[in-house]
Amino acid sequence: MGEKNYIKPIITKQKTVFYGKFGKATTTNILEKIDGIFITELVEKFGSPLFVISEKTLRRSIQRANRTFKTRYPKFQFSWSYKTNYLDAVCLVFHEEGSWAEVVSEFEYDKAKRLGVPGNKIIFNGPHKPESALMKAINDGAFIHIDHYDELYFLIELTERLKIDAKVAIRINMDTGIYPKWDRFGFNYESGEAYDAIKRILISKHLQIKGLHCHIGTYILSTDSYKIAASKMTYLYKRIKDEFNYQLDYIDLGGGFASKNTLHAQYLDSSIVVPSLEEYADAITSGIFEYNLKEDELPLLFLETGRALVDEAGFLISTVVANKRLSNGKQAIIVDAGVNLLFTSFWYKHKVSVTEDYGDVQDDSVIYGNLCMNIDILRDGVFLPPIPPGKQIVFHNVGAYNMTQWLQFINPRPAVVMITNEGVAELIREKETLDYIVQLERIPEKQKMK
Repeated sequence: MGEKNYIKPIITKQKTVFYGKFGKATTTNILEKIDGIFITELVEKFGSPLFVISEKTLRRSIQRANRTFKTRYPKFQFSWSYKTNYLDAVCLVFHEEGSWAEVVSEFEYDKAKRLGVPGNKIIFNGPHKPESALMKAINDGAFIHIDHYDELYFLIELTERLKIDAKVAIRINMDTGIYPKWDRFGFNYESGEAYDAIKRILISKHLQIKGLHCHIGTYILSTDSYKIAASKMTYLYKRIKDEFNYQLDYIDLGGGFASKNTLHAQYLDSSIVVPSLEEYADAITSGIFEYNLKEDELPLLFLETGRALVDEAGFLISTVVANKRLSNGKQAIIVDAGVNLLFTSFWYKHKVSVTEDYGDVQDDSVIYGNLCMNIDILRDGVFLPPIPPGKQIVFHNVGAYNMTQWLQFINPRPAVVMITNEGVAELIREKETLDYIVQLERIPEKQKMK
């Protein structure tokens, strides 16, 4: 028997990782590029902090949602929720994909008209619609969703005084098993208030009731609640036809679908607890089909989904400015973005990525913003390696509400770019400057003289 061949010994590096409560390794997420463009390149060109919108993700989300609902219920229409993100470039993507506009103020109404949305494709919600806004909506043929009796009586008086017709619907609140109930808005279903309001509209001279609207809450995880809402709305829709021989055009189930973010109060990760669009769609359409309406009797179904369609398309790039250890030994990372920009950090445990590998050592960390406030916490309880100052951290799923609820506080608001389908980073909102911020300020004459 011959001698064995010599094999040089080698040392294989074994990576040690921490495990979370779900048995998943808490490895650091590394994100070098967004839609093919290096994050470092984006920061060099547009500065930090920086919001980034992915057009590709945005279009993929709305196309999938349209396909999901229209295959289950062909008489379907999305209406884009402007309050979720009303940047022109974002709204235009939704309108190009066939969405109407859903607005809740005169400002949002004017913004939709400015973008070329015709009045007959605008749904006007909200508890406050001044006379100037109502006049625009009436003259444009928009759908005015009445929120309370004072608004109803004012519309009756206004249309009779001017001898003009208005297309209206009413907002309805109801018990769907979600508590606390959202009964601040609209007319109550269970007490009969909504039915009474409908009867008052039916006998008015100039109000043409076209539909019924509800919005049962926000970040709703129960698809059964949507089924209950759809069933109650369809029952009322059918009752109006049976008792008054009056055919409404539509029912509007509002929005409220959850996105891929995880709430602070949630024990389980959003990937486990958030229903799919298919589950939401099955629940809603099942509630409508309960009443065996004929094809020509079925209402047009509106949804005003915002968060679930735009959140995933948004990123916030921030840069590390300092590292420190808190008195309890916890690693603290300070970045150049604050809660004035990432408003949803008060609600969500946003997914966080770094742009390169900093080794295998990770530590339980808190990410602080750059505001001089103790509540300026963007993320807590996340395992991260030591990240050198000047390097980037990226927050995911920030497309909803951050660019409408952000504040010019301590620091001006940053630029927003959209990475187009063609892979080009286009500036869609410029970074604010001191001149921009003070342009509406005025100094009293007596101070000018000093």
